[in-house]
Amino acid sequence: MDLHLPRRGSWMPGKPITDQQARLYMRLNKTHRRETAAAMSGFSASTASRLQKDPRLPSERKAQRCHGGGRADPFVDIGESEVVPKLEKAPALRPVTILNDLCLRYPERELMPARRTLVRRVREWKASHGPQQEVIFRQNHPPGRQGMSDFTDCRSLGVTIAGGPLAHRLYHFVLVYCSWEHVEVVLGGESFTALASGLQNALWSLGASPLEHRSDSLSAAFTNRAEETQEDLTRRYEALCAHYQMTPTRNNRGVAHENGSVESHNGHLKDRIEQALLLRGSADFTTLDDYRRFVAEQISRSNALRRQELTVEMPHLRALPQRKTTDYDDTVVVVTSSGGFTLRRVFYTAPSTYIGHRLRVRLYDDRLECYLGASHAFTLPRGRPGGKGQGGHVVDYRHVIHSLRRKPQAFANLVYRDQLFPRAAYARTWQAMSEALDQRAACRTMVGLLWLAHSNACEAELAPALEGSLDARQLPDLAALQTRFDVAANEVPGIIVVLPIAAAYDQLLTGGMTQ
Repeated sequence: MDLHLPRRGSWMPGKPITDQQARLYMRLNKTHRRETAAAMSGFSASTASRLQKDPRLPSERKAQRCHGGGRADPFVDIGESEVVPKLEKAPALRPVTILNDLCLRYPERELMPARRTLVRRVREWKASHGPQQEVIFRQNHPPGRQGMSDFTDCRSLGVTIAGGPLAHRLYHFVLVYCSWEHVEVVLGGESFTALASGLQNALWSLGASPLEHRSDSLSAAFTNRAEETQEDLTRRYEALCAHYQMTPTRNNRGVAHENGSVESHNGHLKDRIEQALLLRGSADFTTLDDYRRFVAEQISRSNALRRQELTVEMPHLRALPQRKTTDYDDTVVVVTSSGGFTLRRVFYTAPSTYIGHRLRVRLYDDRLECYLGASHAFTLPRGRPGGKGQGGHVVDYRHVIHSLRRKPQAFANLVYRDQLFPRAAYARTWQAMSEALDQRAACRTMVGLLWLAHSNACEAELAPALEGSLDARQLPDLAALQTRFDVAANEVPGIIVVLPIAAAYDQLLTGGMTQ
């Protein structure tokens, strides 16, 4: 093996000039402009400029030179001894890595300006002597054969909900033949729950199922955890596909192009959503449901363009079963004396009446459905643990305010105190009172405000009143607010109900009333 180091002329787009052309140019240049003389001699004006700077004939230039430059080739004597052995030992070495090493070992040589020369030589060597590269085999996809699922991280879109950043993914399902797609916002990771829910919603939106479902080794479907967990989740995924008569398949781990039909759609999907957000003028949404509707609208528009292809594929798809199958995780928790339970490193409060009871919990991607026996008890939003091993909290002040009212001093050092405030105005009020009042008075007043918001169902109406007091540099007056929002003290307006006489109905039956 040799590292071919060609002369300068062999790397040029055209042929090197000859001695005859050089002599002709020198003669014509005496009576014509340089550009004219060069054109008549059969080469460019830039070549003529170089020839004027060095009037020697091409045959007189003995030194080998780099491609495209005027310096002597610095690799002429070290290509075989230094570069080739490195490439034979590690073909994945990059030219810049080799160049940096050579610059350290040969500081007296000017190697850095010849970087492009080394890049070309290494590329040629790899083409002739390098390892075999992987070939991508393009496939024909018959209609009705395959659907693909994937998750894509969308934090780069910068979406916010009521001003707060939304860390989320999108579940993406694509029919390979016609490119019909279904997308859902996922708040957690690539869990089986998110996969099962998204896949089933996609199939029921489509109204049919393909013969095969393919994933890119999703951790939700083919997890690499403990052996028992791996077998359990794999069985659940296979049962999910079997329910819809689909064959579960996956591409090789780490080989994304084998799932290319959905991988390429992921990029296009995020581009479309990003452009739509720019057109909208803002990436902030009032609620999560608003953002979900926004995403669904973008998908609906793209699917409308694939109507004809979908019409071709629909007869080849399989009919759906009579009902959906399980798309949640099932577990049992005990509501402790702390007024809640901990599930997957997140503490959830529950109504105090359930303390001591065992609840069956169904975990969805965005919520928890809690059951006492066979009866549905209540629903909670799904929480996520914090970073660096910290747990999370999902707190509803209405669950604990009855006990806090009896023990208001517990509020000061409550573990989940900051999560107890239902709105920003309440958190701002606590901060102001904790700085201006002693702890006992601040706790008593804050608990009183939360009790007022709960007992009189005026949480939303009370928040602007608190903001108004703070903006006026005053602390909220609990007694005045209780009087203002006391529902029991408000007079009920009198309502007079006038009943029609029975003769009026007789006139309706006999048609006696005038039109």
